[in-house]
Amino acid sequence: MKKLSLKICVAASMLVFAGCNDWLERKPQNIILEEQVWNDPKMITGLLANYYDRLPAHTSLTTGWAEFAAYDEAMWSNNDDGRNNIINYPFERWRLWDYGLIRDINLALESIDKHAVKLSDAQKAQFNAELRFLRAYVYFEHVKRMGGVPLITKQLIYDFSGDPSSLQNPRNKEEEVYDFIASELDAVKDVLGNGTSNTRANKFTALAVKSRAMLYAASIAKYNNQLASPISTPGGEVGISAARAKDYYTQSLAASQEIINSGSYELYKTNPDKGVNFYEAVTKKSANREVIWAQDFLVSKDKRHGFTYDNIARNVREDNLSSSSITPSLNLVEDYEYLDGTSGELKNRNAGNSDYVYYDKLQDIFANKDARLYGTVIYPGTSFRATEVQIQAGVKVWDNATNAFKTVESNVLGSTYEDGGLLTGSSGPQRSQTEVSNTGFYLRKYVDQTAMSSTRGIRSDMWWVRFRLGEIYLNAAEAALELGQAADALKYTNTLRERAGFPANSLKSVTLAKLQNERRVELAFEDHRVWDLMRWRIAHEVWNGNASNPDAVIYALYPYRVVRPGHATHGKYVFDKLVAPRFRAPRFFQMGNYYSSIDQAVIDNNPKIIRNPFH
Repeated sequence: MKKLSLKICVAASMLVFAGCNDWLERKPQNIILEEQVWNDPKMITGLLANYYDRLPAHTSLTTGWAEFAAYDEAMWSNNDDGRNNIINYPFERWRLWDYGLIRDINLALESIDKHAVKLSDAQKAQFNAELRFLRAYVYFEHVKRMGGVPLITKQLIYDFSGDPSSLQNPRNKEEEVYDFIASELDAVKDVLGNGTSNTRANKFTALAVKSRAMLYAASIAKYNNQLASPISTPGGEVGISAARAKDYYTQSLAASQEIINSGSYELYKTNPDKGVNFYEAVTKKSANREVIWAQDFLVSKDKRHGFTYDNIARNVREDNLSSSSITPSLNLVEDYEYLDGTSGELKNRNAGNSDYVYYDKLQDIFANKDARLYGTVIYPGTSFRATEVQIQAGVKVWDNATNAFKTVESNVLGSTYEDGGLLTGSSGPQRSQTEVSNTGFYLRKYVDQTAMSSTRGIRSDMWWVRFRLGEIYLNAAEAALELGQAADALKYTNTLRERAGFPANSLKSVTLAKLQNERRVELAFEDHRVWDLMRWRIAHEVWNGNASNPDAVIYALYPYRVVRPGHATHGKYVFDKLVAPRFRAPRFFQMGNYYSSIDQAVIDNNPKIIRNPFH
C-alpha cells in the first residue's frame, strides 16, 4: 500500500514538473512585450499620437497662450497685472531642452528596425518616416530657441562603468542642426506620401516645416551678420556664416513653391464676406484646403480645451466667470492698412488736431480696412455669435462753461447715463476692472463661435493651426525677394492681399518692410511675431524698453458717445487713443534674449555644453 502511494506521488510530481515549463513560458496577461508593440500598427499609431501631443509649443490653444499678451499683439486684461509688467524678458523665457522626447523617438526608430518582423516593408518605411519627421520638427523647435544643440540620433545607454563621458555630447553648430533638419525632411517627404490628413505628417507637412525652418536659417545667416557685433560663439554653436544665406533662402523658396504649385492646397475663399472668410480660413475644419497641419481637438473623445472660455468677449460669455484675458492692442489694429493702400492709423482727430473726427456709428472708424482685421479682432460696433459686443468707454459731455468736453465713465458695465443712453458698454473697455478689455478690443481669431463652447463644462474643440498656406505664400515671397526674384515676391504678396479685399495687383513693388507688415497682419496670434523679430535681428530695436518708443508700449482705443443736445455732433461717436491703463512697463528685449539660456543642471551634467552669449 505504501509502495502504491509512493508511485502515485511520484507520478503526480512528474506531471507537475512536466507542465512547469509550459506554465513558465506563458505570456503575461498584464504586460505588453516589445515584439507585440512593434508588430502592431495600432499600438505604434498610439505611440505616435503620444509624440504628436508632446511636440514642443511656445504658444497654442492649450499651452502658453498667455504669451500672446507678452509682445505687441495684445495685452493681458484678466487678473494679475504682473503679466503687463514685463520689465525685461528673462534669458530662460523660451528655453527648451527636451531630450526625453528625442530619446523616445530614437527608441521607437531602433525598435521598429529590430523587432517589427511582422510589418510590411511599406508599413516600416511609413512609420520610420513619420518618426524622423517628428524628430526633425523637435530639433527645429530647439534650434530656433537655443541655437546649436547636440544632435542625438541613437539611444544613449549607460554602461555603469562609472565613466559617463560617452553620454556627454557637445553642442553641434547652429547651421549643422538646420542642415540636419533639411536633410531629414528631404529624406522622408516622398515616403510620407500625399496623405489627406491635416493632423498627421505627409509630404506637404514636411515641406511646410522646411519652408519655415530654412527661412529662419537664412534670415539668421544674413541679418545676424549685419549687426554691429554679430552674435556668435567660436565653435559656431551660435551664428551662421553669411555665405549660407542664399542656399537657405533657395531651399525655403523651393519647398514653398512645391506646396503652392502642387494643387493639393488652396487659399480659403469660400465666404463672400472677406472678413468672415479670413476668420474661417483659420478656424473652419471642414472643406478647408488651406490648413496643412493642425493640432486638433475632438468632441467625440472629449478632447477639448478652455481657450474660448478664457478669451471670449465679456458680454457674450456664457456660464464662465473668467473671460477677456487676451485683448488685442491698438498697435496691431493700426498695422492693418486701408484698402486704398494708405497707412492704417485710425483717424480719430482732424487734420489740425484741433477737434475729434465724429462718426455716426462705432464701426465707421474702421471702414475700408484690410478685411483680415475683422477676421482677427472684435472691434467696436461688431458682433460675435450674432450678438453685438458692446464696446463703449463712456460719454463725452459738452461743457458750455469751459467750451470743452468732459469725460464721464463708469465702473458699472452696461450702465446708463442720465440722458437714458448707454454710458459704459457691457464689454467695456474699463480702466481698472479685470475680465474686461483694457484696450478696447477683443480677440476673434481662435475664439469658438459654437454655442456653449465658452462654458466650463463643455469647452471648445477649436483646432490650433501649426501651418497653413497663407504662411507659405509669405515664406515664398520673402525668400524670393531676398534672392532678387522681385516679380515672384510681388505675385505671392498680392495674392494674399487680394483675398483680404485689396484690389488685384494692389502693390506695384514690395520691400522687406512691407512683407514684415504683411506677416504681422496675416499671421497675428499664430505664434510668429516673436520668432520673426528675432530672426530679422530687430527685436531689440522694436522692444527697446523705452517708454517713449510706441512699439514697446501697448496702446488702447476708447470710444465715447457724444452728449451735446442741439448740436450736429450729438449722438455721434469719438475715440481717444491712450496707453492702455493697466499696462505697466515697456517691452524690453535684450541681446541675450536672441538665444535662450541653458539650464545650469544641463551644464553640470555635461561639461562639454557651453553657454550661449550674454549668459
